[in-house]
Amino acid sequence: MGETVPLDTAWLKANPLPDHHENVDKNGRGRLLVIGGCRRVPGGMLLTAEAAFRAGAGKVTIATIASAAIAIGIAFPSCAVVALPETESGEISPESADLLLAELELHDAVVFGPAMIDEDIVGSLLGALLPALPDDMFLLLDAFALRAAADHVEAIRIRGAHVVLTPHEGELAALLGIARDIVSGDPAAALAEAAERFGCAVMVKGSTSHLIAGDMSLSYAGGGLGLAVSGSGDILAGLIASLGAQGLSPLDAAAWGIWLHGEAGRRLSETMGSLGFLARELPPLVPGLMRGV
Repeated sequence: MGETVPLDTAWLKANPLPDHHENVDKNGRGRLLVIGGCRRVPGGMLLTAEAAFRAGAGKVTIATIASAAIAIGIAFPSCAVVALPETESGEISPESADLLLAELELHDAVVFGPAMIDEDIVGSLLGALLPALPDDMFLLLDAFALRAAADHVEAIRIRGAHVVLTPHEGELAALLGIARDIVSGDPAAALAEAAERFGCAVMVKGSTSHLIAGDMSLSYAGGGLGLAVSGSGDILAGLIASLGAQGLSPLDAAAWGIWLHGEAGRRLSETMGSLGFLARELPPLVPGLMRGV
């Protein structure tokens, strides 16, 4: 691994956002499928979906438990909704795999894992999805999908050129099967090990976020303590996947997502205070940040 490069506006200008022509339609601006949710956290995907739209995606579909689908659709009428079978405990049922597979060809990118809390079910669905994904489909694994990913190393490596993993330190420890203290002691080293093992773009979220893809290593120190709040990771996942759906590589999409997320947090810290802003207040700042680079 070479020297770590700061993720700043100079790097972003050298690696620009997608250049959409004036007559592009909503399908040409990127179609994202967000798979997640459960009865305990029914609305988490709304954060991911809004972040995706704010970062430029043209269409977003939310696939979630049937009991939440109507409410989700009413809360966010811009989204299509796929109602999935659910278990008695309110999780997406493993029987949902066929419905999800039928949706894949309609999308350019998939986010899998937000607001899901049953690791066994997540692992079962991930095992069904990975071999069925189109070769060029962008895949982001988040939350409990990251814990399940440890059992699907080879399947992820096969399509590693199109995959992003977005763990915090605890999830990175689970990916590697090591104690969190080891990751906390040297997150960059743990990240390098994960990138080598899974053969894809991997970041680790923290006060300084690190990103590795291939032989490129980036770091971003910013955003502030206020980003350590429920839903913040769902926003980041939506930003990155949106840019992946629009054609950016996993490295570029993740780098832009990290920077937009962090800078939105920094601006809210300056205007509202370092603590107390909500994750849902981040996405409205994103279009202006994108325009300003």
